[in-house]
Amino acid sequence: MKTSNINEFMLRQKLNNFADLYQWSIDQRAEFWQAGIDAVGIEFAKPCTQLLDIQQGVENPNWLVGAKLNIVASCFKAPADKVAIVTNTAESKIRSITYKELQTLANRVANSLLRLDLKPGSAIAIDTIMSVESVAIYLGVIQAGFVAVGIAESFAAEEVAKRIKISNTQLIFTQYNLVRDGKVLPLYEKLISVPLPPIVVLGLDADTKIPLRNEDLHWQQFLQAQDTFVPVECEPHAPMTILFSSGTTGDPKAIVWDHTSPIKCAVDGYLYQDIHYDDIIAWPSSLGWMMGPWLVFATFINQATMALYSDVATTKGFTKFVEQAHVSILGVIPSLVKVWRKNDFCSNVDWHNIKLFTSTGEISNPNDMQYLMDLAGGKPVIEYCGGTEIAGAYITSCLLQQNIPGLFSTPTLGLELHLIDENGNDTTKGEVALVPPSIGLSRVLLNRDNYTEYYANMPKSKDGKILRRHGDQMLRLENGYYRSLGRVDDTMNLGGIKVSAAEIENCFVGLENIVESAAVGVQQQSGLTELIVYVVLESTNNIDLTKLQQQMQLAINSKLNPLFKITMVKSIAALPRTNSHKIMRRALRDLN
Repeated sequence: MKTSNINEFMLRQKLNNFADLYQWSIDQRAEFWQAGIDAVGIEFAKPCTQLLDIQQGVENPNWLVGAKLNIVASCFKAPADKVAIVTNTAESKIRSITYKELQTLANRVANSLLRLDLKPGSAIAIDTIMSVESVAIYLGVIQAGFVAVGIAESFAAEEVAKRIKISNTQLIFTQYNLVRDGKVLPLYEKLISVPLPPIVVLGLDADTKIPLRNEDLHWQQFLQAQDTFVPVECEPHAPMTILFSSGTTGDPKAIVWDHTSPIKCAVDGYLYQDIHYDDIIAWPSSLGWMMGPWLVFATFINQATMALYSDVATTKGFTKFVEQAHVSILGVIPSLVKVWRKNDFCSNVDWHNIKLFTSTGEISNPNDMQYLMDLAGGKPVIEYCGGTEIAGAYITSCLLQQNIPGLFSTPTLGLELHLIDENGNDTTKGEVALVPPSIGLSRVLLNRDNYTEYYANMPKSKDGKILRRHGDQMLRLENGYYRSLGRVDDTMNLGGIKVSAAEIENCFVGLENIVESAAVGVQQQSGLTELIVYVVLESTNNIDLTKLQQQMQLAINSKLNPLFKITMVKSIAALPRTNSHKIMRRALRDLN
């Protein structure tokens, strides 16, 4: 597409084809990232003296050496009267918020935080839906020099408490209630069932007399009137966000984003989602999943408009909102498309404003993606796959290459990708290994060692390059495109959320008659991952597996996340194990 950002970016480098652009981006990484920074207009309080320093190794690069910045300053370059967010009202109308209005609210949040007894760099959690207020809170926290902690509002109180402890959170923002598909769900009441630090509660009128804990505040009590603020200048690698991604143990992995991480979000959005000034972007998410912060930075740094729907996206109401808000870029997880298609939610909606779709979080079903494309007259679907520890994607499709539903056409610019087998040799079907450095790749984990997690015991490439572990499996096809094969470890992807088998299995501890359990994600031909749980029982006499499954589902709902649905429970005499007593989950998956 000749009018696309990526085509213009290629021509500015005086290159004539995508193959040459990609090769330049991995051969000259500092030049590529400087060009990306220039393209999206990152603002600095003090410019860098060196873009990239790898004296401490490519595993621990220093980006923007000598610079000072606060990434929020780059989010408010658009004209004050340009619309920043469009959202729906209770009357199904569209409400618009300008950049000036959003910045004013973020400034008030920042000033209000500085009035509290918080140490510089304190962690502040946001456990709400994606809304005008939560976006302003997120930006306000970061520009005040604090660290925003994203927590999904669907998690059980015990899981929230676990994340609060890991991040050493000092203050929490939440809503009193959630309204989801007509149901009122108490959020504040759920949270205070476990010990937590002070909470600021949104969603209550100023005159509401509902009692809160002594240490908690109503939003109106917290929010001060002063509406000007100068963002705190920070080092490039100063922490600004903590996000959680499950690994293969029971505790979630706490990934630190610094002030360089959003550069990856913004550059990816510019190059692959083709975000222009006049675009309106909807991508259902929350600040507890990386696509929430990604959407904030990719939208606002590129001076576009964000579309936020206040209810769940698995409804006819959301598909109508896309029409009413004149959305031009629609992001999805594949299971959303399946729901829309199954229930015919997209009938009689006009999506002619959409110029492209983009999909992440799960493996796509090509038939569903073709259905999605047809809804907007054949517009492409940009497949986009990465992770929280990348702050974006390592593989994608783009507008300079043929769009094939369900397939990726290229590694992202600035990142080299290898597929390796169990012996570390290059293969066409194997584990994804990345060649660092790249802006966005994690440098710090709070509760694990970043080097151990991603680099330890990894082979080098055949040309001697250091490789970084990622954990996905890919198949490279004869035409050079890639198909995702899911995860190689015990982490599964359920409804777009990564969760470890251990987290699920911990929910069943103490349930009557269960000796052991093993949760596995089994990928279906549709592209979705189904949760199958194998159980070793004390007694199989008169056992009703349907009732047992119901009990186990209730345990997941209360202890972890009700979005994780068990497809089937199967009884097994003994779990297959390795010599080191590890459960052989691959063998269990092969039983299906």
